Amino acid sequence: MYSRGRHKLPSPPGLIPGRRAGGFTLIEILIVVVILGILATIVIPQFSTASTNAKENTLKDELRYLRTQIVVYKAQHHDVPPGYPGGDNSVAATAADFVAQLTKPTNEFGVTNAAATPVFKYGPYLSAMPSNPLSRLNGVWIVADTEAIPDPTGTDYGWIYKPITGEIIANSTGGDASGTPYKNY
Repeated sequence: MYSRGRHKLPSPPGLIPGRRAGGFTLIEILIVVVILGILATIVIPQFSTASTNAKENTLKDELRYLRTQIVVYKAQHHDVPPGYPGGDNSVAATAADFVAQLTKPTNEFGVTNAAATPVFKYGPYLSAMPSNPLSRLNGVWIVADTEAIPDPTGTDYGWIYKPITGEIIANSTGGDASGTPYKNY
């Protein structure tokens, strides 16, 4: 009960005498909003860093796997790396032959076939040419035997491959947080 002048009036229902009504004050709401803002500034950058780290780790894994399969192919095909048509390293390598030789069964000379047979018993080494996780491109830029591997451009192709040496790098510009260029992965 509370009094007004000389008369005592009944308390509103649910209100305990001496206590204020339920709800939050503006100050309490502002404090909660500020705390949530502080937490968001701490957490959100960690999510974006985790995404970048995942792409970089995937890139390292894709390169490691591609390099391993190139070495295995070369060992099974008279020391000729993938990319040379019919296993003839006196002609220019092509991206189409590189992808076909790694994704289809081949004979000992690198001629591809749609299905495995007793003659086409090698491979496939990949189910499909992987995409570069940074650029999402899966094309292969073939470097001529007499040329040096160029600096990555980050466009048109996911990978840069030099068949004569078996080197393959990511066609991605920039580098990771530690300063390592992606081309050095």
